[in-house]
Amino acid sequence: MERGELAAWLRLVLTPEVGNTAARSLLAAFGLPDAVFRQSPDALRQVVTAAQARALGSEPADLARRLDATWQWLHAPEAQERRQVLTLGDTNYPPGLLNTEDPPLMLYVIGDIPPAWPIAIAVVGSRNPTPQGLLNARQFSRSFAQAGLCVVSGLALGVDGAAHEGALEGAAAGQIATIAVVGTGLDSVYPQRHLQLAQRIAQDGLLVSEYPLGTPPLAPNFPKRNRIISALSQGTVVVEAALKSGSLITARQAVEQGREVFAIPGSIHSPQSRGCHALIKQGAKLVESAQDVLEELPLAGRKLAPPDDGPQDDPGRNARDSALLAALGFDPVSIDALVARTGTAPAELQARLLEFELDGEVARLPGGLFQRVGAG
Repeated sequence: MERGELAAWLRLVLTPEVGNTAARSLLAAFGLPDAVFRQSPDALRQVVTAAQARALGSEPADLARRLDATWQWLHAPEAQERRQVLTLGDTNYPPGLLNTEDPPLMLYVIGDIPPAWPIAIAVVGSRNPTPQGLLNARQFSRSFAQAGLCVVSGLALGVDGAAHEGALEGAAAGQIATIAVVGTGLDSVYPQRHLQLAQRIAQDGLLVSEYPLGTPPLAPNFPKRNRIISALSQGTVVVEAALKSGSLITARQAVEQGREVFAIPGSIHSPQSRGCHALIKQGAKLVESAQDVLEELPLAGRKLAPPDDGPQDDPGRNARDSALLAALGFDPVSIDALVARTGTAPAELQARLLEFELDGEVARLPGGLFQRVGAG
């Protein structure tokens, strides 16, 4: 993209009062942004409001600074042609997003964009998941990547991060493993603790944002970016979600875009499972394995290895340990409850639970609770 063309697109995006809907109407009426800015006020008022037409008559105050920053970002030595800005008129613009109700005017991308955007599945969920939720997100995403799918998520803490990690683990060499759609400008990483993860995604996947460089982590931007997560995917898998969760926004947008929605059930006692249970009641498909998802998508019969059904009792384990695991079940449980179920002294229970925790069979939760988890 030439600098003048970039300047015109940035001016259209940054002009106050003119949102995506009005901008798309202008593009449909007049063509590329530079043509929009050559129109007379009277011509503009035939398409947009008088206030919007006035706003289009002057450059945004920070346009020059934004243009310089974006141009330098695109052409920095470390970019190595792996940073791009895609516009609605670009042939590389993702078709799944282009055909939605509200496609962004511009997409900032880090990574090697393939000739065709990959077949993808979104995996989303709580920022504060249970240990089992984290494990599910990682396992499902690893399996999706092994089946040749790209995993799309939002780089947030919790389920999102686990989904990206699992996809990176399962992808073959040269495969677009995962796409992270973020709610900030691509010149920063949020949350900061995912900096290394973002760098790995840039190497083996794509980082995508609709927000101009320098955009900080503003709360309204994260629910808005969720429509991009669902649009880039053939379906959305919700791993864990409370009843008031951004993941449910993604699921609703997936439905509105004609995509499939899947939900992993959990404990009836866990607040983090209630959003998934609500989705299932509303018609989302209950899934227990990645293969359950693949069977619902038009993927030409992709198959996985037989699913891991979770922890199995070891025939060589002594009866006392097997009894304790059975008493734990798969819901969070307190020491007091285990004492009542097993008749074992608290000190002995603590020691044995620590052994299980070190073996990865039990997770310690806030509030002094313990939970048995599936195999890693």
